[in-house]
Amino acid sequence: MDGTMGLRVLLCVCLASLLILQAMPTQASPPDRPKVSKKQQTVDTSVDGVTIRSLKVNCKVTSRFAHYVITSQVVNNADEAKEVAFDVEIPKTAFISDFAITADGKAFIGDIKDKVTAWKQYRKAAVSGENAGLVRASGRTMEQFTIHLTIGPRSKATFRLTYEEVLKRRLTQYNIDIKVKPKQLVHHFEIDVDIFEPQGISKLDAQASFLPKELASQLIKKSFSGKKGHVLFRPTVGQQQSCPTCSTSLMNGDFKVTYDVNRDKLCDLLVANNHFAHFFAPQNLTNLNKNLVFVIDISTSMEGQKVKQTKEALLKILGDMRPGDYFDLVLFGSEVQSWRGSLVPASAANVRAAQDFVRRFHLAGATNLNGGLLRGIEILNQAHGSVPELSNHASVLIMLTDGEPTEGVTDRSQILKNVRNAIGGRFPLYNLGFGHNVDWNFLEVMSMENNGRAQRIYEDHDATQQLQGFYDQVANPLLVDVELLYPQDTVSALTQHRHKQYYEGSEIMVAGRIADHKSSSFKADVLARGEGREFKATCLVDEEEMKKLLQERGHVLENHVERLWAYLTIQELLAKRMKLEGKEKATATAKALQMSLAYQFVTPLTSMTIRGMTDEDGLEPIIDKPPEDSLPLEMLGHRKTFMLSALHPSPTQSSSNIQQLPNRVTGVDTDPHFLIHVPQKEDTLCFNIDEEPGVVLSLVQDPDTGFSVNGQLIGNKARSPGQHEGTYFGRLGIANPATDFHLEVTPQNITLNPGLGGPVFSWGDQASLRQHEVVVTINRKRNLVVSVEDGGTFEVVLHRVWKGSAIHQDFLGFYVLDSHRMSARTHGLLGQFFHPFDFEVSDPHPGSDPTKTDATMVVKSRELTVTRGLQKDYSKDPRHGAEVTCWFIHNNGAGLIDGVHTDYIVPDIF
Repeated sequence: MDGTMGLRVLLCVCLASLLILQAMPTQASPPDRPKVSKKQQTVDTSVDGVTIRSLKVNCKVTSRFAHYVITSQVVNNADEAKEVAFDVEIPKTAFISDFAITADGKAFIGDIKDKVTAWKQYRKAAVSGENAGLVRASGRTMEQFTIHLTIGPRSKATFRLTYEEVLKRRLTQYNIDIKVKPKQLVHHFEIDVDIFEPQGISKLDAQASFLPKELASQLIKKSFSGKKGHVLFRPTVGQQQSCPTCSTSLMNGDFKVTYDVNRDKLCDLLVANNHFAHFFAPQNLTNLNKNLVFVIDISTSMEGQKVKQTKEALLKILGDMRPGDYFDLVLFGSEVQSWRGSLVPASAANVRAAQDFVRRFHLAGATNLNGGLLRGIEILNQAHGSVPELSNHASVLIMLTDGEPTEGVTDRSQILKNVRNAIGGRFPLYNLGFGHNVDWNFLEVMSMENNGRAQRIYEDHDATQQLQGFYDQVANPLLVDVELLYPQDTVSALTQHRHKQYYEGSEIMVAGRIADHKSSSFKADVLARGEGREFKATCLVDEEEMKKLLQERGHVLENHVERLWAYLTIQELLAKRMKLEGKEKATATAKALQMSLAYQFVTPLTSMTIRGMTDEDGLEPIIDKPPEDSLPLEMLGHRKTFMLSALHPSPTQSSSNIQQLPNRVTGVDTDPHFLIHVPQKEDTLCFNIDEEPGVVLSLVQDPDTGFSVNGQLIGNKARSPGQHEGTYFGRLGIANPATDFHLEVTPQNITLNPGLGGPVFSWGDQASLRQHEVVVTINRKRNLVVSVEDGGTFEVVLHRVWKGSAIHQDFLGFYVLDSHRMSARTHGLLGQFFHPFDFEVSDPHPGSDPTKTDATMVVKSRELTVTRGLQKDYSKDPRHGAEVTCWFIHNNGAGLIDGVHTDYIVPDIF
């Protein structure tokens, strides 16, 4: 790469729920009342010398499989190098499959490889401690990242991103969502959506939230006939202007295409290239009556807007129930109570009484989630067994909670077992997680194990509408116990083909492989139970129709049917592995990884590197899929940007932009266990410090700046006689004397500048504080992050005592997220390991404990006996933690740490 070009790939957090396109510096918001010129005008479209020559979104849909290509060309008209940007926000369910940049005559192509290989390559190059590029940001349903590229004077850059997704039918339509936000006028702007559906298109619409309806009808061209539909939006520069004389753009909002297909045929079965796709959404069926039980969390954490919005949604949902439905309500706090204790018909009188009950109930106590769920399940089971007519209804259990189980049975594995055994596969369980304090994986696994799904309800002004929207999707069951069957000697690698219920407005989709030369005999049978009768149907492949389709769509159809199967299979394997353990989980993971690589999808198991685009240290940027349980960081009260390449951050970048490498664990937690990650060895060392409660230890000390972190030990309140005196960090002092910054952290409070009477925050607060070059972010009830410009980034984790815990006192953990800008003289029990050091391990052999391996380690010219063991990293999960394999150094780290551990005892946390 020449000296005029540098790359920074950033992933920006944004709460907007659709696709964002941007390729320029940010400008001020346009006026409130945009006026649009109908003809092209001579307008200066450049911002700071940068022009967007073209920005095009091409979406090609074939049988619900959507293939998007976003292309943008940016020109630097200035006589000096300029930084340009390309922001993209895509659905969480989509997979990136290609990315390329052409700049200054050079092409840089994305290369997808397994995540371990990508990060191993990165870690080897990053021994010097440069910051990493893990992508970790998402909105409610979207993910966003930003590519920043510095291009030379009088030159241009072209970005091209490809991603793919399967469109799911919800409430009688498919949605293609694009968020348009160029932030400046574009010479050639275009959104082109091409749809091909073999069943024929029954309706097609397109809307732009940023245009008045009358103007949208003029500018958006839409048409459909037979199998084909087309939407084109190509505004001129004049039509993009926020007013006739403005240089700002009015294009800032959602562009949405909706459509549905004809349902006059019961079967929609496609066969191409030895793969099939089966779409099942029968019409003209009679709605089944429901047995519905709501299980609602009324613990005190639901106070305020959450309980208000929950009540509003319940009142509306109850009012929408049909007279043939039966229902009950269960509330759980510390205690469990039900409205009636058995199912009652949804008569007008019963609905009014239930609504009065909802208006009157109050919050109380902790979270007996297990008790609430078992009571709701019991009500449905009793109805099935005692009232014959109710056994023919579609039973549905919906649970809403905003927290974790803290009362009654709190062990998650036991709760999962209890719920699974009680439901026994008879009806689906839908879990709604309200806010960001829920254990999302726990709720999701529970729903999957019981034929349902989990949905997050975001704490926002529209939470009532979110709850209502979810209910609308399951309000009208049409069939139960749906099974789609295929000839066993013909098909393999089927996606999910058994569904507990089929709802009006939705669609069941199954895909699989067909054995060679078996396509002509392929068929599908559907068995289910409907209102008052059994439902049976047989679907046959229309070979003549398939030949016509292949002639019309050719390779695109063949390719899309196979990639649709691959996409569904990978999504199901990724979900399935969440509830598996041991060999079964490893097998599912390996299969998902193999398919991700074969079909070149960026999934949670793969990473994309950009070939040939490196910085001065030879490091390539990495694009990752965010974790499956990602939360939008706006929900945590701030907006944050993560580095994706390995360049040195510019002076204007906050150190909060630094993100930790996967499995890079450097920190201290619990009793107290020190974890030291050694990147060049791809391994971790660990040691304990045994000292008395009240002792203060120096963790980090930078003599060049004065920055320090000290921690005071506390004891276990409930230690039994003769039991080891466990100690934990109960008080941390973080100081940056150059800016008069002092932060005292305890499990109860966070105090800024305590000696000067500074503000005091509790762990229940959500706040972001800045004092000169130090930023402190408090994430409610979870952790806080301290970022020092030209220094380091550190995390303090809060550990709360819960019922059944072996530890009887709240305590703190401390983790290092980034330290490469700390001075070479930084010391302390953790600080001395911020810069590279080496060790060698040899002669592994059974130790005194035959279940563990001992070995000889040479480190700092010393020979030590070490033991292979496990410690826990609680930086992401303060309750359960993640196991980390490490070499344990005995005797308070003797031989590994400089001097002896008592050298690190200091008089006070400051």
